[in-house]
Amino acid sequence: MSTAETFITPDGRTIGAVMMEMKNITLRFGGVVAIQDISFDIREGEIRAIIGPNGAGKSSMLNVINGFYHPQEGEVWFRGAKRPSMKPYQIAKQGIARTFQNIALFKGMTTVENVMTGRQLMMKKSFLWQMLRVGPAMTEEVEHRRRCEEIIDFLEIQHIRKEPVGSLPYGLQKRVELARALAMEPKLLLLDEPMAGMNVEEKEDMSRFILDVNDQYGTTIALIEHDMSVVMDLADRVVCLDYGKMLADGTPSEVQKNQAVIDAYLGVEH
Repeated sequence: MSTAETFITPDGRTIGAVMMEMKNITLRFGGVVAIQDISFDIREGEIRAIIGPNGAGKSSMLNVINGFYHPQEGEVWFRGAKRPSMKPYQIAKQGIARTFQNIALFKGMTTVENVMTGRQLMMKKSFLWQMLRVGPAMTEEVEHRRRCEEIIDFLEIQHIRKEPVGSLPYGLQKRVELARALAMEPKLLLLDEPMAGMNVEEKEDMSRFILDVNDQYGTTIALIEHDMSVVMDLADRVVCLDYGKMLADGTPSEVQKNQAVIDAYLGVEH
């Protein structure tokens, strides 16, 4: 399929051309091969799930996408151009944001302060101007804060906006982390196990927000998730990894019926 073509999902959704393409990615840590010769793409406007048992290489792949790891072999293409070796902050400037499997918030700061850190790369005034908070720097901060307040309203966390995040329940901390990532106005949002540790109600809320982010903001999303019912409900396409190798790539129903995927989740010996 050409990278310029659109893709029609089984439920009739149209997703766009290829935004990111992973070509024959291999990642090693010493003698350990974390990812072996994996290729797949992420299309504009889709929700792309990466699944697999523990140790499959999912988080390693996400770390390759956001530049934390650099593969020994293979290429990463973003918006039609081969991406050179870049640091995570440089990739963030390209419009790629992420959340983490283990929450990475500033626990002593309030919700709104944490969300504001997501705007840092967009601030044009120097650090000195920002410290003085006068004139143009104040005008810029007001505009960035307005955008953060919109995101806080969107994720329905107005009631905790002035609460230190370290005192918040786990599910709300996850939502604050999502808000901070959205504050970067990403083209591609990477979610590393966004439902981990949540109860049923919290999972339903987070699922709704992920769908809303995709639909209302038009944000392309790639997520890692262990809850297969969540994956089947949210994802347009799914890639399944196991022991660093690709097992399947297709629609949720195709992957769900794939015998290799079934074997991997049932623990069948390799």
